[in-house]
Amino acid sequence: MLELSRLRALHAVATHGSISAAAIALGYTPSAVSQQIAKLERETRTTLLERQGRGVVLTDAAQQLAATAQQLLVLVEQAETALEERRGLPTGRLVIGAFASAARGLMPSVLAELTCAHPTLDARLVELDPHVTPDLVARGVIDMAITHDWDISPLPAPDGVERAVIGDDPSDVLVPAGHPLAGRDVLRRADLADQRWICQPPGSVCHDWLVRTLRASGHEPDLAYQVAEYQTQIALVAAGLGIALVPRLGRSAVPEGVCTIPLEPAPVRRLYALWRPGAARRPAITEAVRVLRDHWPLRR
Repeated sequence: MLELSRLRALHAVATHGSISAAAIALGYTPSAVSQQIAKLERETRTTLLERQGRGVVLTDAAQQLAATAQQLLVLVEQAETALEERRGLPTGRLVIGAFASAARGLMPSVLAELTCAHPTLDARLVELDPHVTPDLVARGVIDMAITHDWDISPLPAPDGVERAVIGDDPSDVLVPAGHPLAGRDVLRRADLADQRWICQPPGSVCHDWLVRTLRASGHEPDLAYQVAEYQTQIALVAAGLGIALVPRLGRSAVPEGVCTIPLEPAPVRRLYALWRPGAARRPAITEAVRVLRDHWPLRR
């Protein structure tokens, strides 16, 4: 008899591409995932993982078994959803993936309420890039995701995923106190030409928004400093090295020497909760969406 927990571990490795990434998604240690795979290899008398450099690759047999595990996990989710629906209370494990500023600015209070109000609900958080979470939800790797899009870059709706709007997150321009723009009450996009920018790296939604917006106004952006963490961006602004466009969610108080100026029209990213249609009846999902909306900190 194959153990579901071991199949789940193999499925996570197949999905994430490494033992360490699978461990993060499952909330285990890498050694625990390796042990599960090793036990599965003994049970099936089959080699499932092969070393390749510093990582591992799945054998053909492992790929086939991981595909079967995907089907089994869908059936298990359906059964758990039916039982939870009958009880009418949020129970079981709920794994939520969220990008960094949502994990910092929204999820602590949400997880605290879910944990306090529903002792039989095991709510967990995994920090993930918003680009990857829709697919992870669709494949059943995580139960729910908090993701976002920008006004000029809508979030595609993948097959097998439902979504609900959580809230809108405006962004402001941050400039050093001695900067020529520092005395403005509001900025227009034409004011942003010929500036030295601090922004996220290529491939991020925020980076793409900034590049598209400046190019649309006829200016090639000077992206001098490309760092992922907004708090690091703010520190670079405080050092007088450039200006940045920073969303309000999860943004702590700006330090002395940094001015926050609204931009008009205001750039806005919209946050969504994503889940699979098969799990839509789960009280855990409906309750999590309710609590997310109740705790949205940027109501106007």
